[in-house]
Amino acid sequence: MKLVTRNEVLEESKAVLKIIVGNSLMGFAYAKWMKPNGIINGGVTSMAMILEKVTNVPIVYLTSGITTLLLVFCWLFLGKANFFKSIISSVFYNLFFALFYYMKIDFQVNLMLDFLFASLFIAVGYYCCITANASTVGMDVIAMAINKKRPDFSIARGIRYINFIVLALGFLTYGFKSVVIGLLFSLVNSYLLDFLLKRSSR
Repeated sequence: MKLVTRNEVLEESKAVLKIIVGNSLMGFAYAKWMKPNGIINGGVTSMAMILEKVTNVPIVYLTSGITTLLLVFCWLFLGKANFFKSIISSVFYNLFFALFYYMKIDFQVNLMLDFLFASLFIAVGYYCCITANASTVGMDVIAMAINKKRPDFSIARGIRYINFIVLALGFLTYGFKSVVIGLLFSLVNSYLLDFLLKRSSR
């Protein structure tokens, strides 16, 4: 039986802390800037927004349901180590999203500033989770699975392509303006994430 060293416990604790911080940033950004502005960017919350528009099922339930399906995908393709951290990630994301979504405080300033703040918060949130070897249990699960098989494949680029597919669906429910803003968001966010990941790998 392998003994767990103090350093390993410390490293895992740091990873869990990064996951919690990352998901608090993303939960806040989606609840207080993305959803109120109707910005469709291609993530789980965007898919939930699209389905909410079609089905009238509350977004909090839809987000949890889609996350559960992606957790199964994570278990199958990313392995146990990633899966257990991803459970932590998904629990905290859904917790923070619901908490901030139901919080009756308005953090909107204007569309431009909301866009910039959301781009930064979500890029840093993704970065925290990915560098802690945890999926955000979003569309990044698919990109990370491809990256695991083909290490030369950019996770950030993969997320961008998947986001574009969701954006096409968003056009049918939220219209042109939301999709154009979401398209710009996906570009800015993925470049910020790519910058952070490349910087950390040096």
